[in-house]
Amino acid sequence: MTSRFNLLIIIVFLLIFSCGESAKKENKSSEFKLKTPTAEKIKTSNEKKSPSTTVDLDNKGIGPVGSVRLEEDINLAMAKQGGDIFKKMCTACHREGKKFIGPAPNGITERRTPEWIMNMILNPEEMVQKDPLAKALLVEFNGAPMANQNLTKEEARAVLEYFRTLKQQ
Repeated sequence: MTSRFNLLIIIVFLLIFSCGESAKKENKSSEFKLKTPTAEKIKTSNEKKSPSTTVDLDNKGIGPVGSVRLEEDINLAMAKQGGDIFKKMCTACHREGKKFIGPAPNGITERRTPEWIMNMILNPEEMVQKDPLAKALLVEFNGAPMANQNLTKEEARAVLEYFRTLKQQ
């Protein structure tokens, strides 16, 4: 009788052990299935454009500028004034035609709304706190925040007009 009892205990033990192994195998295959989409997701996210090249023509940004009306033709006098302001106030961090501490301004008017551009110039602190695109740019450019140069709306508008002369490279 003791040998039957021992045999029964061994059989129960084997059943429990074999079920446990089966569950572990199922978990391993489940873990593999979970890891695969994550790897695909990472691959997909690497294929996305960087924030500086992302096109967003709906976002107006956060700040004092709610609407900007641009004439079809560029105001060359205003663009010259904006170029002078840009060279004086912005070239410590921005370079025409290439990334530097901040993004290149070339083609910015093809990727952002005029309101977003002016709000970024006039209100950079709040933009990097609340605007998703400005936050992403902050990350892309190693946490270097845009300095508030305390420009007036008219000066920011002139810089915007200057940016309209800079085509995408």
